[in-house]
Amino acid sequence: MSSGNPEPAPYVHIGSMGISQGTPEVGVEAREPALDPQGFAERFRTIEQNVEKVVQGKHREIRLALSALVAEGHILIEDVPGVGKTMLAKAIARSIDCSFRRIQFTPDLLPTDVTGVNVFNQERGDFEFKPGAIFANIVLGDEINRASPKTQSALLESMEERQVTIGDTTHALPDPFVVLATQNPIEQEGTYPLPEAQLDRFLFKVLVGYPSAEEERKVLEFHLGEEFPKPVRTTSLEEIRGLESVVREVYLDDRIRSYIISLVSATRRPAEVGLGDLVPLIGFGASPRASIALAVGSRALALVRGRTYVTPEDVKELAPAVLRHRLVLTYEAEAEGATVEEITERILLAVEVP
Repeated sequence: MSSGNPEPAPYVHIGSMGISQGTPEVGVEAREPALDPQGFAERFRTIEQNVEKVVQGKHREIRLALSALVAEGHILIEDVPGVGKTMLAKAIARSIDCSFRRIQFTPDLLPTDVTGVNVFNQERGDFEFKPGAIFANIVLGDEINRASPKTQSALLESMEERQVTIGDTTHALPDPFVVLATQNPIEQEGTYPLPEAQLDRFLFKVLVGYPSAEEERKVLEFHLGEEFPKPVRTTSLEEIRGLESVVREVYLDDRIRSYIISLVSATRRPAEVGLGDLVPLIGFGASPRASIALAVGSRALALVRGRTYVTPEDVKELAPAVLRHRLVLTYEAEAEGATVEEITERILLAVEVP
């Protein structure tokens, strides 16, 4: 830059966790000196390998769930019984040296069992708060859709604001606070659909899926072995906080931000990208939380891959996990056999990639 050019004007960067001031980002190189992507990838891989000790053949699903964890997001793991949903959630939780609670959701579970309750103390002559199972760094909500909608709704404030309000008193939850929830498909017996407001609070929805024949052979050998391996604590709470702070430093170009907004906007107004036939199939498109989830999740995935910047491929890979639980299809879509995955794939093909 010649001496005759003006100095770059200061900018205000609004990130996922706050506002910072500085000079404009000129390119990818502007972020590289402050980050250690290889170090992040190595620490992430250590946790990943620990989980893979007990969850066989699900590398992609494990990576997706751990990316949500370091992006400070809640994770919903869904599939039919017996494919390893609970094992995956428990292995992730036990890899981190932090407080962990498991809540087995049942039809008779009450909201106060989750959040806590005020109990009268006769000795002191007043009420004292007894914390519920939600007060932990990592909470495993096992088979979350087997509880009533009333109990499921008890998690709304906790998942969004990281706090619990009982009466006129608000209690802060531990930092970090992450919900790992598992659920069976709603077609299974004894399940209740999760409220849309609660589904929207999950960063990703991960589908485990059936294993291939070779993967199932590994699972069988794993369970028939003399010694059943268990995940060990491979990282501390402080290190997880450190990973979360590094994720927020990944460079997200304005063109990528516009691409994310265009993808999410297309779920609400598909005709604008030439997909007018999808209008009667989509009852409700994705909320702005989907844009936030794509941006934050893409930053985490970029670091996992050893980069300090986000590419369109990162966004495209995460789009199904971000959108599959946020799109509400119409009865017409169900009658035609349309799925969220197919609609998402068509939107990804229709929206111009920067």
